[in-house]
Amino acid sequence: MDALVNKRIKQVLKGDQNAYADIVNLYQHKLYQVCYRMLGNKQEAEDIAQEAFVRAYINLHSYDQKRKFSTWIYRIATNLCIDRIRKKKPDYYLDAEVAGTDGLDMYSQIAADEQLPEEAVEQMELQDRIQYEISRLPDKYRSVIVLKYIEELSLQEISEILDMPLGTVKTRIHRGREALRKQLNNL
Repeated sequence: MDALVNKRIKQVLKGDQNAYADIVNLYQHKLYQVCYRMLGNKQEAEDIAQEAFVRAYINLHSYDQKRKFSTWIYRIATNLCIDRIRKKKPDYYLDAEVAGTDGLDMYSQIAADEQLPEEAVEQMELQDRIQYEISRLPDKYRSVIVLKYIEELSLQEISEILDMPLGTVKTRIHRGREALRKQLNNL
């Protein structure tokens, strides 16, 4: 896949703008997922993912093709997410009641699996609680926890995305896990 991406990047740098669409198609879903896990909001995640692709396109000339493109674009998106989180503290919560409904909250908008309704509700409540608790983590722990456990990236990739030493990544993952464990202790 890296060879295909590098081929498309060379085409884009030669002036073929349509080749960038192939790159976007390869990474749009995973990049959106990273943004969604960090921001917890569909619209903001879509905006940030789109902004990451735009910035990557504008700065494609500075991309080092000896490195993985996914690491570079994840780093751009992660930095944009962190900036968004810092600039805008949440003014709504997913567990807040939706106006004009009878006790429904935003969690009720999440699509259910083909499980039994009781199992689906339990699973959804657990996932929502974990996502909520992750969103309560400090920024420096939230980003490494999302990249490690939700996106399943290697420690080295996380180190490159966040531009920090490997030891710092390990420490933040450990501390983030401990903080999450304390938050989830009453489950």
